[in-house]
Amino acid sequence: MSLLEGKRILVTGIITDASIAFHAAKAAQEAGATVVLTGFGRLSLVKRVAKRLPTEAPVIELDVQNQEHLDGLADQVREHVDGLDGVLHSIGFAPMDALGGNFLHTEWKDVATAVEVSAYSFKSLAMACKPLLGPGSSLVGMDFDNTVAWPGYDWMGVAKAALEATTRYLARDLGPDGIRANLVAAGPVRTMAAKSIPGFDTFEEAWVQRSPLGWDLADPTPVARTICALLSDWMPATTGEVVHADGGYHAMGA
Repeated sequence: MSLLEGKRILVTGIITDASIAFHAAKAAQEAGATVVLTGFGRLSLVKRVAKRLPTEAPVIELDVQNQEHLDGLADQVREHVDGLDGVLHSIGFAPMDALGGNFLHTEWKDVATAVEVSAYSFKSLAMACKPLLGPGSSLVGMDFDNTVAWPGYDWMGVAKAALEATTRYLARDLGPDGIRANLVAAGPVRTMAAKSIPGFDTFEEAWVQRSPLGWDLADPTPVARTICALLSDWMPATTGEVVHADGGYHAMGA
């Protein structure tokens, strides 16, 4: 039996076929899952990208800052599947003033946007999907190691720290319902989101040079497979955790 045979998975955050979310959706389908996608903004682009999956997946519009979208999400998902076994939160955003070395001068409104979209939305998405989730289901979010201050990452690093804390509390409060919540801390992958971060090329150089297993900046497959492992039944006692898929870079000293 395939890893995700019979599983119903909601994948958010697909923008292009280079995105980690796209490759996670592709890997999930190849592992036997039925996949539903959400898109924001350029929905026609997401629908075109959905046709490039092994099996074209339906696309639902979702703005995590729009409460009406969140309130109606469960009903829209039910139009395609009768429940969910897993959800991938691959959503993050920070205004440009919150990135690029402007840390000391970023206004609260921009910080608030980064934290709401990149961290609080994991809770919002979890609650929107909760009516569809049962015991054994899994929530997975996308992280980037924030144990150090990265050049240019600024308030997005703070938002990722908030995401990690959010995940621990989701694990605590949803655990009694049999729902797991975990994060995958990925190494840098050349995606549209990555290109929007000033100085991202400095991350790339460090990973290629220092990862003990090596790191391919153009290959999201290892990250996608880690996501699928967390969405599967093979990690039933793992929750509130950050699983690194980064070639081992996070464990290396300077």
